[in-house]
Amino acid sequence: MNNGSDLRSCGTALLRVVVGVIFVMHGWQKLSWGFHNVAGFLSSLGIPQPTLAAVLLTTVELLGGIALIVGLLTRYAAALLVIDMLVAIITYHGKHGFFLPNGVEFVMLLLTANINLMLAGAGALSVDAFRRKIGSGS
Repeated sequence: MNNGSDLRSCGTALLRVVVGVIFVMHGWQKLSWGFHNVAGFLSSLGIPQPTLAAVLLTTVELLGGIALIVGLLTRYAAALLVIDMLVAIITYHGKHGFFLPNGVEFVMLLLTANINLMLAGAGALSVDAFRRKIGSGS
């Protein structure tokens, strides 16, 4: 590592992987609950088309998390997860104050981490970086 840019890239990669693991676990949890149960919860929040929303939510969290872990299409995956977290804040967490277990603090952290990844990209050790390197002929 020669400069601060290399360190930032490694820090971004660490953030990307940790956030990815969190989303994989939450997506897997929803998959384990079953779409019907997730849809029931979403319906109670007034989410339209709750079954479709349950499938989309679970898929975005599970596959988006995997995409973050490997650093594939990171900015797009992070953008979808930003939307996921905004909806979570607006429909549920925002009504429960700041602190855990139901408040916005953790969701706000995930929102901000994904905004960072959306703006910064994948960082080091990612499929995105490898594709860039191959594309530039380096």
